[in-house]
Amino acid sequence: MTQQLDARLNAFRPDLADSRLARQVKAKTFVEGVKQRIAEPVVDMRGEPRSDSAIATQLLRGQDVLVFERREGFAWVQALDDGYVGYIRDIALESADVALTHHVIAPRTFVYPAADLRFPPVAALSLGSRVAIAGQAQTRGTDYALLENGNAVIRAHITEIRQQADDYASVAESLLHTPYLWGGASAFGIDCSGLVQLSMRMAGKAVLRDSDMQAATIGKQLKANGKLRRGDLVFWRGHVAIMADSENIIHANGASMDVRLEPLHEAVARIGGLYGQPTVMRRP
Repeated sequence: MTQQLDARLNAFRPDLADSRLARQVKAKTFVEGVKQRIAEPVVDMRGEPRSDSAIATQLLRGQDVLVFERREGFAWVQALDDGYVGYIRDIALESADVALTHHVIAPRTFVYPAADLRFPPVAALSLGSRVAIAGQAQTRGTDYALLENGNAVIRAHITEIRQQADDYASVAESLLHTPYLWGGASAFGIDCSGLVQLSMRMAGKAVLRDSDMQAATIGKQLKANGKLRRGDLVFWRGHVAIMADSENIIHANGASMDVRLEPLHEAVARIGGLYGQPTVMRRP
């Protein structure tokens, strides 16, 4: 029974499990998750509660999670955006009581201690981070949005959460040359499926995190000889790329170690030696 559930998307262990899974898994104790929010710019989620455990994914400021356990500096959580389960540092959490109003639409933006770009920044936020805006200010002709604690961000770098990008491929293009990071899901470092997920999230499309999940669930499958167009997805075993047009792809890859635009046929030839030919193509 337990084996039928994907542990990446369901919180269960032999000793502890999400109470919503009480009829599906066996566990010594079942608990109800407590809603909390990510307070830091980027937080690594790991498969085990250890700082040397590999990064499985990342969470951005303003993302909400359910917390099932807090112990020895780590919290066992499930992200509400995509259901991903893992361990994060518990100091990265805060209350989820404040209503978030805006999200970052620039690839990266600074947080200043006040509305003045000459002040040293106190943090940097990634595309997709969510904040609560309490006011606005202008200094020397530059418009700022004010956070509740008095910090400020450039007004042009955010927009209301309800406002979404028209073309998710354009969002991906804004991240060209972002460094490749295994498990990365931010504009500071990102992997192939993280690029797809973050870009689609900014366009109002919620998709799962890992490439195998995306290959099984996003949109509709295309015929092997079908003509590709902008926004289509090409999947390999363990990899995914976004079509920029009928011949070129955008993808975060370990060959160039960044988000790169390249001809599809060149990527197929290079990747084929390691992972074989593309396994499926899908249209969101």
